[in-house]
Amino acid sequence: MIRRRMLFATLLLLVLTAPSVHADDICGGDQARQQATAEARAAIAKAEKSGSQAELFLANQDAVGDDCLAEDLINKARASMTKLGRDLAAKAEAKGVLYSAEPVVVKVGEQRRANEHASAFAWLEAVGAYIEANRVMVKAMRAKPEDLQLFKAAWGVDNSRYGLRDPKTGERQPYVSPQTYREDLQKIASANADRLMKAEEKDAPGLSGSLGELGVSTARSLEKLRMASEWMKFLPGGDKSAKDRAEQRGDTIMKRSDPTFSQGQAAMYYEFSGSPKAKELTAKIKKKGEESQRAMEKSAESMKNIITEKSEADQKKFDRKKADLEKELGF
Repeated sequence: MIRRRMLFATLLLLVLTAPSVHADDICGGDQARQQATAEARAAIAKAEKSGSQAELFLANQDAVGDDCLAEDLINKARASMTKLGRDLAAKAEAKGVLYSAEPVVVKVGEQRRANEHASAFAWLEAVGAYIEANRVMVKAMRAKPEDLQLFKAAWGVDNSRYGLRDPKTGERQPYVSPQTYREDLQKIASANADRLMKAEEKDAPGLSGSLGELGVSTARSLEKLRMASEWMKFLPGGDKSAKDRAEQRGDTIMKRSDPTFSQGQAAMYYEFSGSPKAKELTAKIKKKGEESQRAMEKSAESMKNIITEKSEADQKKFDRKKADLEKELGF
């Protein structure tokens, strides 16, 4: 009995003094952490020797993203990565490379490589310098104010952004850019909408001209109104003014004296405007088309009957002449 108790005490002591490796430790224990930390330090040192700030950025970024490394290394790598990102952004901005959709890290085969040609916005975005990234984006928009695709990218910058992690809950709330950023972009959108609406006014006289002028003017006018509408969607009032003008243009066309040939253009305006007149006019055009189709079918049937009757009369006349000729010849 005494021996059994001594054995149990010995086993308990071994358990208590053994290195603690938890089954849920994804890093594999202290030894694995130390090895991973040593490898990360070596990778950073190698990147430093390469002389490439972009590659050094990548090495530090890898360290920041590895929770199994020593905390002091992670903190140091984060600080280095932030500084490198800002330095690389400044160089890209100086070269005029303000924005592109290319990321700062690309995959070449099975390897991740730093993108030496990334834009200033991309570098700032990668280090979470969102205010600076927004500044660069606005600068890019002012350089290309009529680029709608660039504007849409600028408007959606917050879609993949998150703020700092809450130390208590561990959650990260979506990041929201300052209102001043939106206001800067809306000024650009408003200027584009105004420019297009003013240019569209020059197409209006052609809607009362010849059929040729009507077709050309309608196409040009609608193109400008549609583009103006796209810009207006980012403004508080939306695109109502573009839609209202489109309905007015449709009304102008409906006053023409040649509705049979011009109603189609009016319908396009009404359809874009979302006016109920579009449905009414479409139904009217459809009804008129069906009536014309029936009239054409009736006319074709009448023509067919006339031709048939004439053919029958010609056949009878031919038969009589044939009979007379046979009688004359003695057949």
